[in-house]
Amino acid sequence: MNDQQLKAALEKFEALLKRQAQRVENMKQQGDFIDFETLPKITIGVCGGDGIGPVITNEARRVLEFLLQNDVDAGKVEFRTIDGLTIENRAAVGKAIPDDVLAELKKCQVILKGPTTTPRKGDPWPNIESANVAMRKELDLFANVRPVKVPEKNIDWMFYRENTEGAYALGSDGIVVDDDLYFDFTVATAQGCERIARLAFDYAAKSGKNKVSVITKANVVKTTDGRFLEICKEVAKDFPTVEMDDWYIDITTAKLIDEKRRTDFKVFVLPNLYGDIITDEAAEFQGGVGTAGSANIGKQYAMFEAIHGSAPRMVTEGRVQYADPCSMLRAAVMLLSHIGRQDLADKLDKALDICMFTEKKYKITGRADGATCEQFGDYVMETLSNL
Repeated sequence: MNDQQLKAALEKFEALLKRQAQRVENMKQQGDFIDFETLPKITIGVCGGDGIGPVITNEARRVLEFLLQNDVDAGKVEFRTIDGLTIENRAAVGKAIPDDVLAELKKCQVILKGPTTTPRKGDPWPNIESANVAMRKELDLFANVRPVKVPEKNIDWMFYRENTEGAYALGSDGIVVDDDLYFDFTVATAQGCERIARLAFDYAAKSGKNKVSVITKANVVKTTDGRFLEICKEVAKDFPTVEMDDWYIDITTAKLIDEKRRTDFKVFVLPNLYGDIITDEAAEFQGGVGTAGSANIGKQYAMFEAIHGSAPRMVTEGRVQYADPCSMLRAAVMLLSHIGRQDLADKLDKALDICMFTEKKYKITGRADGATCEQFGDYVMETLSNL
């Protein structure tokens, strides 16, 4: 490494520090969470995305409109279609989210989003950033929230994964000093750690689960993970009815498959990288990522989606009508809860348990030997009508 390379690396690091310092100042200026009870109208933006996205998103929209029909008729809820988040449109303008699409998204408090395609090496698309990553940054969706529920195994978990910090947040800001030396960075802020911790503990208290497990590798990653754990302990003092324990990520992955121990877990809060890995592991107990929904929550906006990809192979093989909508329907449960309609969220959750686990009148296989996406949506609404 010569002096010029060292100087260039230091300048890049200085710029990185300044950007993160400005992000901290922006967080300090933020207000509180949006109060849906005082809003005259809730606007739900619907983005179909790519591949099977439009099909499964439309099914979730149909079910939501069925449940919220009275609110729609009264002008309290509006569904707004937002086109333009397709890979073709994003590639054409060279942006993860086109400017006009982002402007429309910001007019909605809540977004129902289908999976989008992120280009990989060898794809016919330019190397643009993930639409999800861009949306989290632009709307400051700091909490990725994923439920995993398997009644017959007594599993009922909720994961709160920090979305805007950790090892992923600076993934494109690494520094190549020379041919031999490379750096990537992990970032944590007091504000970022506190708000995700407070959201997790608040949920644990309000849901009656009353236990939060903090997952880190603070014995090795002493600065950022260590501070994350310390702040969680401080936040826990404000929730005397909620028990807190802490685990290292490696042993947690093992204990999730320990039938005796795993039922002790209730609510998890953890940094970005660990959350990404462990939520996919947890989803396998529920039937895989195709059955799990996800929420990305900020103070002013929230986005609800499936956690799987756009399944382009199903499109090329002409099987898109057989796509499984369960992930989007589980996301719809979370959406209803977020906007204050816990009664409807509980009702849809119960209907999905009947359709997916107990009665199973229709089975989704992804092929012609199973139900279509629309048939399963009709089945869910029929079940809702009988509850």
